[in-house]
Amino acid sequence: MAKRGGSGRNSGAPRSDADRIIDAALTLIATQGWRGTSLAEIATAADLPILQAYRIFRSKQAILSGLFRRIDEIVLTEPPPAEADERPRDRLFDLLMRRIDALQPYKQALGVLRRELPRAPLTGLCAGASLLRSMRWMLEAAGIPTDGVRGAVAVKLASAAYLSAMGTWQRDDSPDLARTMAALDARLRRVERWFRPSRPTSSGREPFPA
Repeated sequence: MAKRGGSGRNSGAPRSDADRIIDAALTLIATQGWRGTSLAEIATAADLPILQAYRIFRSKQAILSGLFRRIDEIVLTEPPPAEADERPRDRLFDLLMRRIDALQPYKQALGVLRRELPRAPLTGLCAGASLLRSMRWMLEAAGIPTDGVRGAVAVKLASAAYLSAMGTWQRDDSPDLARTMAALDARLRRVERWFRPSRPTSSGREPFPA
């Protein structure tokens, strides 16, 4: 079971200008779409001069990357404590569910992005790069190495599992997100062998799981 407490922000804490821009962008995207939302509209909705918005984020793609970083920081600020004999897969499951919990307020906007980004290749590439970076940090926080060929494969498999679970999450209206948790758990179980520590062979190469 995911240790999902404490994944949200303190609602009473003052928001930075960057947070205001990200929140404004997500609100507009939810109603107008990604391509239908301009940087000028985002600055206005954030109640900031456009120059100030420009100094913080140079593009809509940068705002999207800012969202990834915000969620990374929420999860990594208070990662769930490791338990005795806990498997790396279980710890990664907890971290990824905390990400999904943190994204709950932006579910509508993320649904729009999921539909529109395939038609926006540049934005899709930027989002993909941000996702891989985030997953690398999630794996490291779970105690799963990300170096070498094996680590690179683990990052990509974790990203695919997370994206698949996000698709289920978009259709999951249950209060405990049971369907999402089951989907994520099933995907991680299929690739768990890539999350185990490896030992170099006599040739110095990393062994691939059978």
